[in-house]
Amino acid sequence: MDDANVIELDGLTRHFGERTVLRDVSLTLGAGQTLAVLGRNGAGKSTLLRILATLLRPHAGSATLFGEPLPRQSWKVRGRVGLLGHEPLLYRDLSGRENLVYHARLHRVSLDRVEEVLAAVGMRERADDPVRSLSRGMVQRLTVARAVLHKPELLLLDEPRSNLDPAAGELVEPLIGRASGVTRVLTSHDPQAALAEADLVLALSGGRAAYVGTPSGLDPDTLRSLYA
Repeated sequence: MDDANVIELDGLTRHFGERTVLRDVSLTLGAGQTLAVLGRNGAGKSTLLRILATLLRPHAGSATLFGEPLPRQSWKVRGRVGLLGHEPLLYRDLSGRENLVYHARLHRVSLDRVEEVLAAVGMRERADDPVRSLSRGMVQRLTVARAVLHKPELLLLDEPRSNLDPAAGELVEPLIGRASGVTRVLTSHDPQAALAEADLVLALSGGRAAYVGTPSGLDPDTLRSLYA
């Protein structure tokens, strides 16, 4: 693997029972680049992110992160990856601050960093409220804070701006947006917005790669067919 590459997939395949969710997906993503993963619900987008997060094993083909093969060397790369998925991965009966302190201890991160990310997402005033008492937008802001707490080198972003109003979206942009400089893999319900952020596009249809390449090379008819 080239040292400049963060992700390499070669024939990646994943099944759930008799159903193939991902089939023969191959691509390379360089450091600092953004991969937009497009496709309708059930196309395999979240499954791909969960494999890259070391939460699922591929059944065929290979996946490599930072030069380390998955799942054999997953333990070496987990601390370098941040996941922002559909589940917030927060304890609802704990406060936002307590949740972040828990994750800080897992990653051996200083408590100063907890306060830093709470301020960055505009949640210091509500940081001591139980998560269950917060709005969806506030929970999403805390989820962003959790995902970036340990300063990951790779961010896996599954609909990262869901439940965020425009003001909250601007708050989290320096943490998870292109300006962060972090290598990113993102999905979005808004394909045009995702394309505007991307260096590389993976268009999934029924688990297969309908397109892999630059945003400018994606044919409009192919894009429309993904959501037909």
